Amino acid sequence: MRCVIARFPFELTKSGVLDAMKGVKPEEVVGESVIIGRRTYPVKQVGQVVTRQDRRDFTAGEVVRAMTRLGFTCRGLPEAAAPARAIDPLQNASALLGSPAAV
Repeated sequence: MRCVIARFPFELTKSGVLDAMKGVKPEEVVGESVIIGRRTYPVKQVGQVVTRQDRRDFTAGEVVRAMTRLGFTCRGLPEAAAPARAIDPLQNASALLGSPAAV
């Protein structure tokens, strides 16, 4: 399949990507990822190995589109935990002092 990554055309095949990633140790996934075989790789790592370009030269979206078209499973950004409700300084001080003692 022909795809464009970082303004350069590439002929990628599923077997070619599998061969290129064989023996490559996955880095820690903190953003978007691609499942290749039984391993989960960061999208930028896959793009760097497959295209032999610097990671700054292409976007994660370009690699995700290419890998999806080849039939690999891609995952988006991990969902962040719900942000804690901010408390104002008065509530914070009240919580630190505790409740009044019963008389």
